[in-house]
Amino acid sequence: MMRSSIIGIWRLFCALCCAVGRKDVNLPDFIFEMDMKNILEELSVSGNLRTLPEAEHSGKHIARDGRRMLNLSSNDYLGIASDGRMMADFLHEVAAVPELSGADAAGFLLSSTSSRLLTGNYPVCGKVEDALAGMFGAEAALTFSSGYHMNAGILPAVSDSGTLILADKLIHASLIDGMRLCNSKVLRYRHQDMAQLEGLVWKYRNEFSRIIIVTESIFSMDGDVTDLRRLVEIKKAVPSVMLYVDEAHAFGVRGETGLGVAQEQGCIHDVDFLCGTFGKAIASMGAYLVCSETVRRFLVNRMRTLIFTTALPPLNYLWTLRVLKELPQLGGRRKQLEENSAKVRNAVRALGLECPSGSHIVPVMVGDSNDSIRRASEMQAAGFYLLPVRPPTVPAGTSRLRISMTAAVTAEETAALISALSVQSSAGGDECR
Repeated sequence: MMRSSIIGIWRLFCALCCAVGRKDVNLPDFIFEMDMKNILEELSVSGNLRTLPEAEHSGKHIARDGRRMLNLSSNDYLGIASDGRMMADFLHEVAAVPELSGADAAGFLLSSTSSRLLTGNYPVCGKVEDALAGMFGAEAALTFSSGYHMNAGILPAVSDSGTLILADKLIHASLIDGMRLCNSKVLRYRHQDMAQLEGLVWKYRNEFSRIIIVTESIFSMDGDVTDLRRLVEIKKAVPSVMLYVDEAHAFGVRGETGLGVAQEQGCIHDVDFLCGTFGKAIASMGAYLVCSETVRRFLVNRMRTLIFTTALPPLNYLWTLRVLKELPQLGGRRKQLEENSAKVRNAVRALGLECPSGSHIVPVMVGDSNDSIRRASEMQAAGFYLLPVRPPTVPAGTSRLRISMTAAVTAEETAALISALSVQSSAGGDECR
C-alpha cells in the first residue's frame, strides 16, 4: 500500500510540473522499479504471476520437482517429437554425409546468418515452399521464422486505410498484435457468432474497398472448431471480402492427409490467406502461408517481419521437408489422437463441466486463477503434467486447465487421465464450471 502511495504522489508531482511548463522532471529509476514490483505483487495476489518452469523431458513424459508425469501441456500433437525415431533417422542420414564442407554443407548449416532477402534464402527454403504449394494445390507458398512473425506481419502488409478487418474475439495474441500494426479499422465479432459477422459484412460492404475476415480453424484455448464453410459463404456473398485462417492447431492433425480443417471441410481453395505453423504437430519450427503467386511476391516486398529477421537455419528447413513428406502417411496417428481426445471430451462433459472443444485441445474450466493453479498441482501429483491457463491468455474469470492430447498418449493413459479428472471433480465440488 505504501509503495502505491509513493508512486501515486510522485506521478501527481510530475503531472503538476508538466502543467506549469516543467518538462525536465521524470520518474526516477527507483520509482520505476517500485512500479514494476507493485504490478508483480498484484499479479501474484490474483494468481496470474508467471514464472519460467524448469523441467526435464523424457519422451512423452516430463520430470519436475522429483515427479515423473505424462506431458499433457505440449503441442506435439502427432507425437513426433516425443517419439524421436523419425528424428533419429534424420540425424543418422545427416551424420552419414561424408564431408560437410563447401557447397555440400549448405543444406546442413545450423544458422542461416542472414535474412532471406540477403544471403539466407538457401535452396531448401524453396523446396519446402514448393512442397507446400504442391500439397495444397496452390500457386505458391511462403515460409516464416515463427507463427508470431507470420501473424504479426501479413495483415499489416496487405491492409491499408481502406481496409476493414473483422476478427473473431478469441483469436491468438499474435494476430491481435498484427492488427495493432495495421492502418485499418478493426472490429471484433463475438466468438463464432456468424450472424453478427455477416451483419457487419453487409453493414460496411460499401464503406471499405476490402474486408478481411480473420479467424482460427481450431482455437487454442477452447479447442472448438470453426465452420469454415459458413465463412466461405459469407465471403462469397460480397466480392470485396477476403478470408484469413490460421490453422496452427489443425495442420498435421485434421483432414485426410493432415492439411487441416480447410481440407476436412473441403474449402482449401476458398481461403485467401491459409496459414499454419511447423512448431506443433510436425515437431519443427517456423510457419507458412499458402496463397497466390501475386500475394507471395507482394509479401516478399512489403512484409516487415519477413524482411527484417534472420531466416531459419537450413537444417531446420531440411527437417521440416522430411516431416512434410511423411505427413500423408500418418493417418494412424491422427485417428488415435481423435479417438482418445473424444473420450476425454465426453468424460469432461459427463462430469457436468463446460467443454466447447471439438478437437484434441480439451479445456477443463475452473474460473478463478488461484483455483486453477491448485487444480493443476493436484493433477501433477496424480502424474499428469497440466498447467493453469490464466488471464491475459484467456478472459478474466475463465481460468482453466488445458489438456493437450497427443498421438503418443495410449488408451490406457487416457483412461487413467479420465479417472484422475473424475476424482478431482468429486473432491472439488462446484468449483469447476
